[in-house]
Amino acid sequence: MIVTINPSVISGNIVAPASKSSMQRACALALLADGETTILNPGKSNDDLAALDIIQKLGAEILQKEEGSLLIKSSKVSRFIGTEGILNCGESGLGIRMFTPIAALSAEEITITGTGSLLKRPMHFFDEIFPQLGISIESNAGHLPIKIKGPLQPADITINGSLSSQFLTGLLIAFAKAATKPVTIFVNDLKSKPYIDLTLQMMKQFGYEVENDNYESFCIKPSTGSLGQTTNHKPQTYTVEGDWSGAAFLLVAGAIAGSISVKGLDVFSAQADKAILQALMDSGTNISIEEKRITVNTPLGEGGKAFHFNATDCPDLFPPLVALAAYCKGTTVIEGVSRLSHKESNRALTLQEEFRKMGVTIKLQDDLMMIEGGGVVNGATVHSHHDHRIAMACAVAALQAGGETVIEDAEAVNKSYPQFYEDLKLLNAAVSLP
Repeated sequence: MIVTINPSVISGNIVAPASKSSMQRACALALLADGETTILNPGKSNDDLAALDIIQKLGAEILQKEEGSLLIKSSKVSRFIGTEGILNCGESGLGIRMFTPIAALSAEEITITGTGSLLKRPMHFFDEIFPQLGISIESNAGHLPIKIKGPLQPADITINGSLSSQFLTGLLIAFAKAATKPVTIFVNDLKSKPYIDLTLQMMKQFGYEVENDNYESFCIKPSTGSLGQTTNHKPQTYTVEGDWSGAAFLLVAGAIAGSISVKGLDVFSAQADKAILQALMDSGTNISIEEKRITVNTPLGEGGKAFHFNATDCPDLFPPLVALAAYCKGTTVIEGVSRLSHKESNRALTLQEEFRKMGVTIKLQDDLMMIEGGGVVNGATVHSHHDHRIAMACAVAALQAGGETVIEDAEAVNKSYPQFYEDLKLLNAAVSLP
């Protein structure tokens, strides 16, 4: 799909999309909760739909109660029956890393695979850890597809947390369900700690107890009695948060091209990407922060200033930050480039390549990205590289570019924010859709 964007002045109110980080975790926890879970404000992205498909194949029943509400029924009798032997996680990195340990709670042999860039992402973690947990595993040289056979047996283990916190999220949830005595996961060099905060926050709501010792060890307390009966699970109603990752693009769009308000965001959220607020303030953006509304009052214009930002724990902010930095005078420095290699694309190189087409120079040095901003941003023909966040970054940068911008493979946004272009149009952006 090709989308064309012309220079625009945007204005109005918009509701943030549902958080796929929150939605996917809610699906996993609902699968393992005996009884019923109601999910309000469910997400509709490709990653969210993949999570719903996975839990259905692992035994959950999903009912549409009404618009904006899902009822998920799960029980010990039905769980992990009818998996058809294959779970497809789509292109979801969180999905593959979280649901693989959960699927390993089953004694059935299950093949786990995905599509697109997920087939190239390293999964050596499972090869190294699963044998320690009583799980047999066959992988494709550390890549998908992988074949597993449980059941997972929780044990004290030590893992490396430098590649992604998502592996730890999956182990925490699976351990919490299966543990019959206290068990500890020791972690070296954990990255993206705020995402673990989100996991622990949601696990607590679903009745699980985990002690976090400075992100270096996590002690999981058993949630079952001596006969295996669940002791602290109750039917839940969980409301999926607004997504700070998607909203970051909207807020940057406001900083670049207009005065807008974004509703539905929780400023007290554990989501890592709420750190976009600090970057916006550091860039000189006039921003008003309320409990349920974030307002960008006036665009940067000529007043944007370069900033320094550490994105090690929130690497998904790199694309919107690059779009913001393009309109800030001077050289903006963003730390954490090492976190970008195994995304939907190699984002450091992809950002450098596509923004070069728009006249913005990006230099990479060790773990630093340096964006030379404040010059003319050109309209250009750019390509998403099948990466949703690259497509959105180019679209936002196009709003005040010197001419028309054409985005190829623009449908990549469906992975996380299917209504992105429509939302830009609601804010009066000049967006042409096929």
